[in-house]
Formats: sequence, C-alpha cells, structure tokens
Amino acid sequence: MLSATHLHAMIVHFPIALLMAGFLSEVISLFSKNQFYRNAAFYLLVMGSLGSAAAFLSGSYAGEGVEEGPLEGPIELHENAALLTLWLSGIVSVFYIAIFLLKYKAAWTRVTAILLFAALIGSLARTGYLGGHLVYNHGAGVELTFPDSSTDSED
Repeated sequence: MLSATHLHAMIVHFPIALLMAGFLSEVISLFSKNQFYRNAAFYLLVMGSLGSAAAFLSGSYAGEGVEEGPLEGPIELHENAALLTLWLSGIVSVFYIAIFLLKYKAAWTRVTAILLFAALIGSLARTGYLGGHLVYNHGAGVELTFPDSSTDSED
C-alpha cells in the first residue's frame, strides 16, 4: 500500500536533483557566458521549486500523527527547514522570472540571483540532511517486518 511516507520518499529526490543541477548550470553559465546554461538554470529552478512544493506537501502528510514522542523534535526541525527551503525556492523563482521576463541585464541582479540561489541550495542541503537523519538515525518511516515463522513447516 502506498502511504504518504512512501510518496514523500519518492517525490523528494526530484527537487533536490533539479535545484542542484540548476545551480550548477547557473555557475557554468557564469564562467562560460553560454546562454544555454543560463536558460537551463532558469527552467530547472522553476521545475525544482514546483517539486519542492510537492515534497513539502507530501512530507506534511507523512509527518501527521507524530506530534508527540521521540520524533517530535527532529521532525519539527526537518519541517521548519523544509518550510524555509520552500519559501526560498519561491522567492528565488520569482526573482529569476522577473529578470527573465524583463530581460534585465544589470550586474547586481546577476550577483543577487546567484547569491539567492546559493542560499537556496544551502537550505536544501540542510533540509535533506535533517530528512536523512530522521530516516537513518531515528528510523522514521521505516517499517520493520520479520519473517512469519508460523508458515514454516517441518516436513
């Protein structure tokens, strides 16, 4: 059965990959002056931001019912980091869309865009680290199943 926890685990990797590839494309465009990489960074950022909204929503559903107990603190940290990442991805996307649509070429906008994108990647990395910590250190979302010994027959 597909649960919110499984769905979150499947969705969350797409915005991570898209946003990191977008940032890498932006850095390459900075040094190569190639418009292809700049366009790729823009589209990867927008798709990654939409994916981060899906990851946040699926994570919110996955974390429901864990308001108490030993996972309360770590889940709250991860959720707050995810919310910051979601906000940053929205802000950076709106900034890039404005620059892209207005074809604004001032140097300060390029520097600001890259710094904002770098802050987004830092926030994304922290969110991913905290999510990994939840799974690998606390076992969040992990279902332990043991072999059913009642079906073993000694013939």
